[in-house]
Amino acid sequence: MADSRPQQGESPVAQLDVTISACEDGAFQKRGHKARILSPEEAEKLAREQVFVSDFKQQKLEKEAQKNWDLFYKRNSTNFFKDRHWTTREFEELKACREFEDQKLTILEAGCGVGNCLFPLLEEDLNIFAYACDFSPRAVEYVKQNPLYDAQRCKAFQCDLTKDDILENVPSDSVDVVTLIFVLSAVHPEKMHLVLHNLYKVLKPGKCVLFRDYGLYDHAMLRFKSSNKLGENFYVRQDGTRSYFFTDE
Repeated sequence: MADSRPQQGESPVAQLDVTISACEDGAFQKRGHKARILSPEEAEKLAREQVFVSDFKQQKLEKEAQKNWDLFYKRNSTNFFKDRHWTTREFEELKACREFEDQKLTILEAGCGVGNCLFPLLEEDLNIFAYACDFSPRAVEYVKQNPLYDAQRCKAFQCDLTKDDILENVPSDSVDVVTLIFVLSAVHPEKMHLVLHNLYKVLKPGKCVLFRDYGLYDHAMLRFKSSNKLGENFYVRQDGTRSYFFTDE
């Protein structure tokens, strides 16, 4: 089965962008969900796919999730994903959240991978200090080995956001912006809320999470077979990594 992730230079057809503010009213802005209209053939294919992966295999995938992502980075090194030079263009909040032009921002990139978003941001904006964490220890090592890594401007660390306390590496209420870009889809749906609770601890009051991820009916979703279906809108790739496809709701 072909890998369902976007390759170098390829963007998902359906994606969901959300800005979530850390306010008591839970305010958020939603934009950019390009919902696809399914063809009759595609609709029929999805209707037929009701066979889920066995409970035993699902538990095994959850237990081995970190190992599977570590093996992914072992196979692909830093070559799989293209650098994301579009972050400040697509998320205007990165500039709008400043009270004055040269204000120093502290960001947290949750699920930093090998730094494809992190390093373009640090190069483009010299007034950013970044925390960066990933599930995969190997990915974090690739970040630290990058020639652009500067401990004065960045702190990279391994973290399982579903269970590790992020306060061990990031001070409480210290972060202006959290980026969560093509990350939450790799987490089991029942544990997604744990990630958000963890990130909330380090956000300054009134600051925001920038979220982008796969939208429902993306071509990547339609490439999966019924034998890869873990649950509603939730699938496993051939290498054991998983992907969820979000609705607006």
